[in-house]
Amino acid sequence: METTQAIDKKYQNLLRLIASKGSAAVAFSGGVDSSFLCYAAHEALGKAAVAVTVVSPMLSRKEFEDASRFARNIGIEHIFAEEKEIEPEVAENPRDRCYFCKKLEFARVAECAKQRGINTVFDGSNVDDLADYRPGMRALGELGIESPLKDSFFTKAEIRELSKRFALPSWDKPAFACLASRIPYGEKIDKEKLERVEKAEEVLRQRGFRQFRVRCHGNIARVEVAPEERARFFNEAALDSISGDIKACGFLYAALEMEGYALGNMNRG
Repeated sequence: METTQAIDKKYQNLLRLIASKGSAAVAFSGGVDSSFLCYAAHEALGKAAVAVTVVSPMLSRKEFEDASRFARNIGIEHIFAEEKEIEPEVAENPRDRCYFCKKLEFARVAECAKQRGINTVFDGSNVDDLADYRPGMRALGELGIESPLKDSFFTKAEIRELSKRFALPSWDKPAFACLASRIPYGEKIDKEKLERVEKAEEVLRQRGFRQFRVRCHGNIARVEVAPEERARFFNEAALDSISGDIKACGFLYAALEMEGYALGNMNRG
């Protein structure tokens, strides 16, 4: 990570880049990156910046609530684009599912932007995202979506550092991708599976875990938590209780990933 002075310079460059657009819509998921970008866009453009959240079965209720609260707190206009169904090309869950999903979602964001006379759409990708398998990046290029954090060479650590300095509640928020990322490629996605995953992850959240995933392998829930949180399972009573609560969400079996959570676990193949 660069020095404080260098990061400050990056941020000023980011504000100038955003301001040069005149107006912009931020694709807003409620995560660390898009929250920081919303804050910067609102600072650079004021009322000429809007946040657009696509509300679909793949967005958890918790993420929706976080996004709504954040937008209210910083004062940016928040637009909701409803998508009640899962499109067939996404539901089939091919290896490039993220491409189809991003193509559909960002087209929806762009549509909402154009209805307000806004031609520029931002997403919150940063330079660290280039290190993982991200087929959705191709969709952004095809749609002309801009990534000012990536173009300004911001890393995730730098985004968190500035978010903390600006007292943004998202600064230490764990990474949470869309719920579809819990389903292995090739296994069809439907609302019932996504609801089971969301309920099971809420079990872990309510028990105080911070970084976690519940991967859905048919009737098996494969639980991943941050490596440093695994020790909390080293208790028979805790194992029995958590297993029972996860199975009550609609799973027949509950298993623990022994190595713990790691970014891109589902991309190992």
